[in-house]
Amino acid sequence: MASKRGKQTVRDMFLSMLVITAVAGVVYIFIPHDDKADPVKAVDYRVELATARRAAPYPVVAPDGLAKGWKPTSVSYQGQNGSGWHLGFLDPDKKYVAVEQSTSPARKYVPEVSQDARDTGRTREVAGKAWQVWEGSKYDALVLHADGVTTVVTGSAPADRLAEMATALRAAGPGATEAS
Repeated sequence: MASKRGKQTVRDMFLSMLVITAVAGVVYIFIPHDDKADPVKAVDYRVELATARRAAPYPVVAPDGLAKGWKPTSVSYQGQNGSGWHLGFLDPDKKYVAVEQSTSPARKYVPEVSQDARDTGRTREVAGKAWQVWEGSKYDALVLHADGVTTVVTGSAPADRLAEMATALRAAGPGATEAS
């Protein structure tokens, strides 16, 4: 008797799995989905930017006038431990570019946000300012030190895209007078 019941239980479980698989297949076929849709959603960073510009002890930067095709993907501001500002983008070629700012010591902060990039000892003139050039295996970076804040433009995008972002940066907040 127990043997017969065990066989029925296994048979019932198998039939249940077939029904569930069939239903899942029908749902997949008839529910519209776009395999070509971009899975990365753009974020609106205006509220966080306004908050950071009020709270940060330095002029917070954000791009103004970027060419079409740049997509903002992430934003954050943390008021403690160095007052860190982060704004991430995908460039028109879908490469990552981030703007990072902090009052944390640069020798620790820059390698952290640039995925262990190292200072090359070179500089690059961008928008009238000498930015340090950092290079790494994952990200490269442009670094600017000014009045107790370090600004880093970093990412997997080529150096010209990093410079394009750095050129577009405009500052606002305590002591802001021009683009950082």
